[in-house]
Amino acid sequence: MGPGPQDELAPAGMGLRRDPGVRILAGGTVLVGGSPVRVLRLTPSGARHVAGWWSGTPVSDNPRARALARRLLDTGIAHPVPDGGGWGPGDVTVVVPVRDRQAELARCLAGLSGGAWGGRPPGPAQSGSALSGGAWGGRPPEPTLTPMPRVVVVDDGSGDPAAIARIASGAGARVLHRPVNGGPGAARNTGLAAADTPLVAFLDSDCVPGPGWLDALLPHFADPAVGAVAPRIVPAEPGHTWLARYEGASSTLDMGARASIVRPGSRVPYVPGAALVVRRAAAGTGFTETMRVGEDVDFVWRLAASGWRVRYEPAAAMRHQHRVRLREWFGRRKDYGTSAAILEARHPGAVRPLYLSVWTALAWLAAATGRPAAGGAVTGVGVALLARRLARVTGEDWPWPMTGTAWPLAARLAGGGTLAAARPLGSAISRTWWPVALPAAVAVRRMRWPLAALVLTPPLLDWLDRRPPVDPARYVAARLLDDIGYSLGVWQGCAKHRIVRPLLPRLASRHLDTPQVNSAGTMMSSGDRS
Repeated sequence: MGPGPQDELAPAGMGLRRDPGVRILAGGTVLVGGSPVRVLRLTPSGARHVAGWWSGTPVSDNPRARALARRLLDTGIAHPVPDGGGWGPGDVTVVVPVRDRQAELARCLAGLSGGAWGGRPPGPAQSGSALSGGAWGGRPPEPTLTPMPRVVVVDDGSGDPAAIARIASGAGARVLHRPVNGGPGAARNTGLAAADTPLVAFLDSDCVPGPGWLDALLPHFADPAVGAVAPRIVPAEPGHTWLARYEGASSTLDMGARASIVRPGSRVPYVPGAALVVRRAAAGTGFTETMRVGEDVDFVWRLAASGWRVRYEPAAAMRHQHRVRLREWFGRRKDYGTSAAILEARHPGAVRPLYLSVWTALAWLAAATGRPAAGGAVTGVGVALLARRLARVTGEDWPWPMTGTAWPLAARLAGGGTLAAARPLGSAISRTWWPVALPAAVAVRRMRWPLAALVLTPPLLDWLDRRPPVDPARYVAARLLDDIGYSLGVWQGCAKHRIVRPLLPRLASRHLDTPQVNSAGTMMSSGDRS
């Protein structure tokens, strides 16, 4: 990847908004939130800055305030409020890799030629805005606006290259022909090498861009630390079959309705390459060409490891023609699963079926072996130990009193987290461990109902959360079929690459489903303490 940003401070003038899941305690001096969960204690000065940011005051040019703002952004406690930034369509080259999908390509290019900005070219921040006047720093000169971004179609070894060329030229796009199919990574790299703009937008040919699809994405690049931004991917049209309705509500390409920083362990751990805008300086040589699937996840994770920030922005939506025929849909799920082995080899610890603390694992093991009282006792010990750690942050005595902040917060995080672990545990069984769990359930009668309950709980809770236009029975069936396809690919990839880590849970003593407890000393002369 390209070298990461040199300045780790948030830009002066940036607006911040609080993540909806953040809790403010102890009069605003303790923040609980982010992904994974952090408990941050602020100095009085830091608390005043944060309160101002939540009310709309932009980040000042104070280096310590900027460092604290970056900390909140990186932990997921805060999200940026981009405003302008000076980027326009003339700064973007759209790269569309394609192989044979002529109808999809024509539809994609028609969406692009319809005007990516919806008839409203973006300019710099308005003069009355608190973020105007170049306050973010490093903003490029005002670009020369054009009606639409430049478009490069990369023909990745199509059977009828002349037809691809006709469709592309008819839409005013440049065509690059690869005589041999190299896969999506290689095709994107060909387009990346041909781009001479500071930003490159990768769009798969089955995407259908609409007016304004870039509006909410480009302003993020006013932060010089942002290397890539991804929109939310939604179905191009309403589903008519039960599988299409399920895919429209639960597609693996749709990362949800909440904005997030993107990296392993975050609430949004990856974003698909189907629609991704990248800073050219961050992309380096691009995607790993030897990977036919998972190359986009690997690309995003390498960006994050190099110090670049990757943002997920659901305010921007990209319509996508989902696969809704059972055979190709199931085959694609299996293909996705095969990438787990190579991704885990390239990014150790990032691709596991389950992440648990030792305390949660022991509690569930006790319950599964018919000792629920022992499981409750283990959870109680975990709550007490976490309360002791939290008391050091909140400034309370421990163990008494129990009515302050530390004990209720510990019960919510550790106790509630142990109960909530049923959902990822059930998903791990259906997505990875069912080839082992199924024979165990057949052999041991008393395990049948607990395993069945664990497996059915996640899809039923998903249905309740999403309320999709499909009945619960069909939704659960589709979800379990989805999991089976993925798990077959996981096992196949593990056998091929001779690796078992993608099949194993990752246990940690405290930093996974219990919070990281820190003192946010960026507003203190003593520095950061963990």
